[in-house]
Amino acid sequence: MWFKNLQLYRLTESVNLTAEQLHEKLLGKPSKPCQGLDTHTLGWDRPLGREGQLLTHESNGCIMICMRREERVLPAAVIREKLDAKVAEIENAESRKVGRKQKMQLRDEIMVDLLPKAFTRSMHLFAYIDTVKNWFIVDSSSAKKAEELASLLRDTLGSFKIKPFEVNQAPSMILTGWLQGKPPADFDLQDECELRDTGEDGGIVRLRRQDLAGDEMAVHLGAGKQAVKLAVAWDERLSCVLADDTSVKRLRFLDIIQQEAADSEAETYAEMFDVDFSLMTLQLRQFIERLVAVYGGITEG
Repeated sequence: MWFKNLQLYRLTESVNLTAEQLHEKLLGKPSKPCQGLDTHTLGWDRPLGREGQLLTHESNGCIMICMRREERVLPAAVIREKLDAKVAEIENAESRKVGRKQKMQLRDEIMVDLLPKAFTRSMHLFAYIDTVKNWFIVDSSSAKKAEELASLLRDTLGSFKIKPFEVNQAPSMILTGWLQGKPPADFDLQDECELRDTGEDGGIVRLRRQDLAGDEMAVHLGAGKQAVKLAVAWDERLSCVLADDTSVKRLRFLDIIQQEAADSEAETYAEMFDVDFSLMTLQLRQFIERLVAVYGGITEG
């Protein structure tokens, strides 16, 4: 289980629960299929899927959880087509125009009729609580989806106090400085970045498969653009895209870590899952600590 994106939060109050105790709490809101007029449902599922028994998985003081979201698949085009047909039927039969208020009522009626018949799809969102370092980490590129999981956990536990990862120095200033030729020794710039103009127009330049030390980059930086995303590799252990909102995207663990996982004596899926999770959390502890340092420390208060 290798995370691909990181939304980072600080625990402002320690979670004094074991994995087993947290499992018991999560049982209060298990994942359920959509029924009746549900547009979607949220609930907790087993991180190991069919191979697991618990709604949690623990290693190194890190407790993994998994939210399952099931939603109805009801395309807007289908609703619009049926609404247009109904409106046309009424206008032809009654020789009058259908007003906005009636259209909204008709749309609601169509939704009520179609929802129970609609197909469903589900997605799983993984996160873990680092009870040793007091981090809450969600594997999502979307802050909105991460907050949905955090909100469900808050509702489940009654209280779950966290705050976003906020740092003393603006990440865009740090990343821009690296592009100007001053990256730390353990960070290697890759071949991709996104630059944004700080003026009112806010022009954006995206560079891929480019030499970030080349003349083109110097021109953009000289014009005052700042880095809002930057692809880097860290300590030959992982690569990712760092963003100015402190999120980490397109995370990939490199050969050194993957070889450690391959060298394990794990045989079953559950054993391999545990090895991967253990290796991942140990590396991310070090990496996040390093991010805190290069961003000038965590904002207090």
